[in-house]
Amino acid sequence: MAILSAQRLPLGGLQATFSNAASGGDQAPVGEKLVLVVRNGDATSKTVTLTTPGTVGDLAVADAQQTIPASGSAFIPLKSVFRDPATGRASISYSAVTSVTVAVLQLP
Repeated sequence: MAILSAQRLPLGGLQATFSNAASGGDQAPVGEKLVLVVRNGDATSKTVTLTTPGTVGDLAVADAQQTIPASGSAFIPLKSVFRDPATGRASISYSAVTSVTVAVLQLP
């Protein structure tokens, strides 16, 4: 499992640095202006899951899932609802990691 760091997105733009998605999942910071960017360079779709550790009225909140099509990308807000109380970060898993790269951007 890798811990992803946020890259500040200045008003002038940014050439983001992407990392390979970790087969055991990744962790990322959470916050109002943080976004997970997932790129899928493979010929098959992939599903990204963000664990939602909270409950509402003793009922578990469903995990968030996003399917990224072949050669596609997705932008997923890293809101505080995904904060794991033990780590303070979001837990991210992937259906497969072949040709999947990720970056966390902090919007201005």
